[in-house]
Amino acid sequence: MPCRLEVPQTLMFGKWKYEKPDGSPVFIAFRSSTRKHVQYDQVPEYKDRLSLSENYTLSISHARISDEKRFVCMLVTEDDVFEAPTVVKVFKQPSKPEIVNKAQFLETEQLKKLGECVSKDSYPDVNITWYRNGKTLDPSEDVVTTLQRQVDPVTQLSTVTSSLMYKTTKNDIKIPFTCSVTYYGPSGQKTIYSDQAFFDIYYPTEKVTIHILPPKNSIKEGDNITLKCLGNGNPPPEEFLFYLPGQPEGIRSSNTYVLTDVRRNATGDYKCSLIDEKSMIAATTITVHYLDLSLNPSGEVTKQIGDAFPVSCTISSSIKNATVVWLKDNTKLRSRPSFSSLQYQDAGNYVCETNLQEVEGLKKRESLTLIVEGKPQIKMTKKTDPNGLSKTIICHVEGFPKPAVQWTITGSGSVINQAKESPYINGRYYSKIIISPEENVTLTCTAENQLERTVNSLNVSAISIPEQDEADDISDENKEKVNDQAKLIVGIVVGLLLAALVAGIVYWLYMKKSKTASKHVNKDLGNMEENKKLEENNHKTEA
Repeated sequence: MPCRLEVPQTLMFGKWKYEKPDGSPVFIAFRSSTRKHVQYDQVPEYKDRLSLSENYTLSISHARISDEKRFVCMLVTEDDVFEAPTVVKVFKQPSKPEIVNKAQFLETEQLKKLGECVSKDSYPDVNITWYRNGKTLDPSEDVVTTLQRQVDPVTQLSTVTSSLMYKTTKNDIKIPFTCSVTYYGPSGQKTIYSDQAFFDIYYPTEKVTIHILPPKNSIKEGDNITLKCLGNGNPPPEEFLFYLPGQPEGIRSSNTYVLTDVRRNATGDYKCSLIDEKSMIAATTITVHYLDLSLNPSGEVTKQIGDAFPVSCTISSSIKNATVVWLKDNTKLRSRPSFSSLQYQDAGNYVCETNLQEVEGLKKRESLTLIVEGKPQIKMTKKTDPNGLSKTIICHVEGFPKPAVQWTITGSGSVINQAKESPYINGRYYSKIIISPEENVTLTCTAENQLERTVNSLNVSAISIPEQDEADDISDENKEKVNDQAKLIVGIVVGLLLAALVAGIVYWLYMKKSKTASKHVNKDLGNMEENKKLEENNHKTEA
């Protein structure tokens, strides 16, 4: 604090004092103008805190609130005493405000203490303001604040606490609350803000919803269904009543209820409600999809060749667009198999399968293993080698299970073990031997399976005797080609016959029409001749 006096030339000494509240002085420092001697009075509160310079500027270290006084600089001459007062103001910036004792939750439509905003160690007094989402909360019936100040008896610093009573609404969800402290310092008014505080807002349930897991449009028989009931309150309800189809009484449970291994009779309306507010209810409809497939017959079936064999695959499902696919030996068939007369190639593993595309994983399939049995059938043929040195005898065998073939020479009864066999396809194969007989022989082909033993013989002349060969049976593949060609020829012939028939009918109609027209013409011509004769007779009569 500089001494605000001009130092006179006749100065004897200078002194500093302060005034008590009652106006009485307390001297604290003295300095002689001649000796430059400084003396500090024995004032306990200023012990070791004072310093007086040559120009009589007084410095006080470690400022305290108690230093806020009226200090007076005194310059004394032989003739007069000059005084200049200085009023000292002391400021202490408060700590950053903090929201403490926060409510764990706020309930809507209830005036409840939100928390306290505390600012410590301030001087002079400060003001506290509350904010919601950055906007000032002015006192009202929904906003009530209470301010409390405490002064430390030693430091004289103040702690200011503002309590906020607040009536919250659902609009306060996730909204920040803050507070600020406004204080005065040497440079003017300043404001410090607290950190944001968020509060859990409790509000009652106003709506109940029910959810189905998995999604209700893909539930199938055998699934587990989880019913989940939710209320939009906070905290959410923890218990509900679940109503199952056909059951008027609710089942008390947590917010989930599990149905295991559901069947088609579980289709229906499902509901849930609050325990204490049964009128607040949610409902949904569940359809348990099903798919039934019946293959008749199924399993392993053995039939005889030539038999009629009806097969049916019946489908029943919750959705009417189920499609059926037939497979034979893992190959897709173009149409449903139909057997009016079983053939060996009809044997195999048949599968009827179906699925609902709208419901993932809902598939059914049944299988049929068809076995076509037949007694051995034999036909023997012979063919002479072009060079005339050997003859090939072929035994064509048909049957299932595969017949075993044995060759013997009639008379000697010896068995021939040098036969060659073709692959066994669709119940058919052949066994052939090549011989060069020097005399006439009879060869016997014996075919045997579990059903029967069949024997056939063929006379074979010596190589030197010419004879007409019997043609081999054409293969199954060639037979199919021939059959296809025959069908094509028959179709062409039938087409030509139909065309000829149509042409004949058209010609007949044409001729019939022509004859009718001719009759009309002849009739007209006849009438003309008669008229002519009558006219001639009339002329003769007149003459």
